Amino acid sequence: MGNIRQTYIKRVAIELIRHYPEEFTADFAHNKQKVLELTDLGVTVDGHLQAIHKKLANRIAGYATRYTKRQQRVVA
Repeated sequence: MGNIRQTYIKRVAIELIRHYPEEFTADFAHNKQKVLELTDLGVTVDGHLQAIHKKLANRIAGYATRYTKRQQRVVA
């Protein structure tokens, strides 16, 4: 049985991928950084980006990673 994600997590991830398709890859850590940069979930402290809402950022990045992998399989 798979994970069921809330609609707002899917909506935010898909919108980010549609607006910035070249920014997201199949790498979770990279996508997490991009989610923090492109949304208001991250704050820069002393030159480093830190998450305010870490769990939400992780869930959005995880779905973005899955969505990106799925899109790559469909195209290939």
